[in-house]
Order: sequence, then C-alpha cells, then structure tokens
Amino acid sequence: MRRLLLALPFALLPLAAVQANEHDHDHEHDSLGAHEHGVARLNAALDGNTLELELESPAMNLVGFEHAASSNADKAKVAAVRNELESPLVLFGLPQAASCKVASQELESPLFGADEHHDEHAKGHDHKHSEVHAHYRFECATPDALKSLDLAGLFKRFPATLKIQVQLIGPNGQQGAELSQSNATLSF
Repeated sequence: MRRLLLALPFALLPLAAVQANEHDHDHEHDSLGAHEHGVARLNAALDGNTLELELESPAMNLVGFEHAASSNADKAKVAAVRNELESPLVLFGLPQAASCKVASQELESPLFGADEHHDEHAKGHDHKHSEVHAHYRFECATPDALKSLDLAGLFKRFPATLKIQVQLIGPNGQQGAELSQSNATLSF
C-alpha cells in the first residue's frame, strides 16, 4: 500500500500539469511539491479494507511558525499540535458506518525533534521551510460505506490552512480536488 501512495503523485502529474496550465498561476513555485503557506496536500488511497491518508503541510499552517521551538510557549504549541495530529478520527470525518480504526500513524517534522541532524544543517540556511508530514493507515470493517472524506475538522482545528489539494485513488479510479473551509468534503 505504501508503494501505491508513493506512486500517486506520479500518476496524477498529467492532471496537475493540466490544472496548472488551465489556471495559469504566476507563483514562482507552482508545482506539486511547492511549499505555500495556507495550502496543504493530502494523498488518499483506498485499497480493500485499508485506507491510507498522507498529509503534508507547511508548519506555519498548523503551528503558526516554522522556526525551531525554543520558548516554552512555542514548545507547548508544538506539543499541542502533535497531540491533535495523533487523533486522526477527529480531523478526518470518516462515515461511522465504515467502522474505521487507526491501524498505524507516523508523524514527522523538524519541529518534533525527530531529525536532529537535519535541524543542525538547516540552521545555516536563511530560508527554512518546516513541513509536517502525517501518515495514517486505517482498517475499515465496511469499506463500501466510505462514500466521502470530510476535512471540516482539519480546517476547523487549523484555520490557517486555507485549502487542501487532495489526490485520491479509490474504487472509482483516481481524482484530484481542491478543498476549502466552505467545501470540505470529497466523495470517493
């Protein structure tokens, strides 16, 4: 399943290129992997009973800053955000009828202190862009009941996240969508 998620961005590159050409943005980093405040990316893949979600977001969207947490207030904020990311069933609205349980989760960010070597190396750079990566795997007893994914909880908890670019592989093939606070639900 991990291979499926890793292949997802490549499978949807033609779709992203078409959308970029249609919208003709003037952003200097207009690509699938761009670091843009207010914008997060979510890869979702449903395969049998397994649903995988991979969220990538600039730390600014979630924590409110990107520098290493040094003050007690900053450390408390990072800890609070990490704690909330450890409750994916609150952030991602999955239909109760699907009976999904969290099978595994991984959280990565330089702010969480997991990669000390990277932090030391990055301190020498003027423009440090801290990202938060969250990978969740759910086992769903009734995957046919997964008709939608509601991100309202994510937008509500992290209001600096203005839009989420979603790439989904599900029973009906692959699709891409851009969700916002006013349009927070994606149908499978």
